[in-house]
Amino acid sequence: MRSAIAFSLLAVVACGGDDGGSGGPDAGMDADLGTIVEPGDPGAADVRVDVRVDRDRKTISPLIYGVNGGADVARDRPRVQRSGGNRLTAYNWENNASNAGSDYCFQNDGTFGGPGSMPASAYRGILDDARARGTAALVTVPIVDYVAADHDDLGDAGQGPPACVGDVRNSGPNYLQTRFKANHARKGSAFSPTPNAGDADVYQDEAIDFIRRGWGDVRVLVDLDNEPDLWSGTHARIHPQPVTYAELIDRTLTYAAAVKDAWPAAETLGFVSYGYAGYLNLQNAPDAGGRPFIPTFLDAVRAAETTAGHKLVDYLDLHWYPEARGDGQRISDVSGGTGAAARVQAPRSLWDATYEEDSWIVNDVLHGPIALIPWVKQQIADHAPGTKLAFTEWNYGGGNDISGAIATADVLGVFGRDEVGLATLWLLRSPAQERYLLAGLRAYTNFDGNGGAFGGTSVAATTSDVARVTAYASDDDFGGRQVIVVINKATQPLTVGVTVAAPRTIDHLERWQLTSASDAITAGAAVTPTATNAFRVDVPAASVTVLVPR
Repeated sequence: MRSAIAFSLLAVVACGGDDGGSGGPDAGMDADLGTIVEPGDPGAADVRVDVRVDRDRKTISPLIYGVNGGADVARDRPRVQRSGGNRLTAYNWENNASNAGSDYCFQNDGTFGGPGSMPASAYRGILDDARARGTAALVTVPIVDYVAADHDDLGDAGQGPPACVGDVRNSGPNYLQTRFKANHARKGSAFSPTPNAGDADVYQDEAIDFIRRGWGDVRVLVDLDNEPDLWSGTHARIHPQPVTYAELIDRTLTYAAAVKDAWPAAETLGFVSYGYAGYLNLQNAPDAGGRPFIPTFLDAVRAAETTAGHKLVDYLDLHWYPEARGDGQRISDVSGGTGAAARVQAPRSLWDATYEEDSWIVNDVLHGPIALIPWVKQQIADHAPGTKLAFTEWNYGGGNDISGAIATADVLGVFGRDEVGLATLWLLRSPAQERYLLAGLRAYTNFDGNGGAFGGTSVAATTSDVARVTAYASDDDFGGRQVIVVINKATQPLTVGVTVAAPRTIDHLERWQLTSASDAITAGAAVTPTATNAFRVDVPAASVTVLVPR
């Protein structure tokens, strides 16, 4: 969960490198595509978008369309849900006690379920949903030394406290012994289908075995705790000292190995960093010594995996709340339209080596573009090949404004095109206050209200003016079905010339649009061609348009 933390940087890691191969004209080309129908000229337009199904073909991970809760799953149709955040760092899966940390008075309470609740209640809802809908579930296991023992600060009927009830330190100097239980990676003896909630210990490999027994038919992924680079602030009662490189690497590998031994099919994610300063040096870790953390971490993971003979950490997991500023504020700090102009451009910092946002990262650290995904993927390629990239928390703000939908749709397009492995949107506010962000998700998961979704293979979609219009395209059925997302970031309507090079002649484009008028995605009139596979599409100011060639 995002926290506002002040810091200074001991090391600066320069951005550079490519994204591991973007694919040339025939990258991923399949002979079954057949003969490509070359498009004609769409005519005069403000911006040109050219789609080619025979170029830059890459598989899109369905797990990029995820959430951390708050979605209407029947409407928004996320492909993965995560049980994560600060609350999971001291979560006791046996009795569902947790500690709120600095988010809420450092108290133990029954947010996930009071006494007598079923074990693993923090996970059950997303596991059941994943089974019912054929999607995936991402659970978080603590890797710290202590988890909550009790629900003493229950509040109303165990549903969470209505007011600050009490810091666990109020229980006396021995609060770690009286209010917490020892947390372990391994039990060291046979697992029980019913955990012993009466002893002084909690075992995370037994938790994974419990999930395997109950939901073995579900794709389950495991986050190895949450934002350890902030533990000394968010969870000062159980981890008062800043985490070190050595400690975090050891904890991650120890718990990852225990998870894999309990359930080899479970995929693991680490180190679940809170943000850019964590990427660089674990928020000024005491033993940083000028070493950048991500390559240090990946080198250790690769060495351990070589010894183990199998993957231990499947995904490098980062959180990304943009530091870009607009109208004097950080864009992700506001839910309305403040900073809209900066917000709609901010996704370019994920990939664009020519774009410089207004942020401390650019102004004070890099003195140039961020190009985050190419940089991180190069670190992976150099230090732990085969590891996938995840962003299990991200949010660009503007949840109640069309700019939020535009940024969200743009980010999801980038994630698919640039082969991110998993991403789960974190709602910073109530779902009602994040309605445009969820609409941006639906542009890819349910744009027509009937399950219409972006395809499984990303293909080339180039635009003549990325500052005003970005576009993403997918292809399925070897050229038989395309979906194109056109995003107008400008504050005025535009005419976009769209061409589609595909192995068929396209009769028309079906159209759905999301505008500032409403967070509903509505059907529009079909677009007929001006030439072979060429179209002139009028897009409203500040909008997301989904086109389906027929």
